[in-house]
Amino acid sequence: MLVGALARGDIAVDFDGTSYEFLERPPFLAAVLAIAVLLYVLERRRSEPVAGDLALGALGAGLGALLFAGSLAAGRYDSRPGLVAGAACAAIAYLAVSRLLKRVRRRLDSDAAPFLTLYAEALALILAALAIVFPPVAFLALAAFGWLLVAAPAGERGKYAGLRILR
Repeated sequence: MLVGALARGDIAVDFDGTSYEFLERPPFLAAVLAIAVLLYVLERRRSEPVAGDLALGALGAGLGALLFAGSLAAGRYDSRPGLVAGAACAAIAYLAVSRLLKRVRRRLDSDAAPFLTLYAEALALILAALAIVFPPVAFLALAAFGWLLVAAPAGERGKYAGLRILR
């Protein structure tokens, strides 16, 4: 949403004159907003979070592919590599964050857990804004997401022995 809104105002991003102009058009932005609101409402009503759905990851990968390709096209580069790279980057971020949220959600009480998605979306918005203003932030974020995937917590690698009381 943020990239599309900024592109709409020609601020830092501009898809005009490319085959990705639709990314900044009101119908596309309204559709993305409607999907985001729908997913939030569904997650608040379900006991099992929507964030674990494969369809949501595929949707994110598709949007990542379009935005990366559109950004390359806006810079007058070939957009085809952006389709692959954008989908890969979005998939890495989705897998890392969904695993993290699943672990955190288990530790929260039932009243606080539904707000976790709202906090995650707010942080994603801040990260997107930083990545647009300072592009190296995107590389740092991708490295952090990769680290989250590789550095699984002890509970996911095997049984953790825990601390023992010495007598």
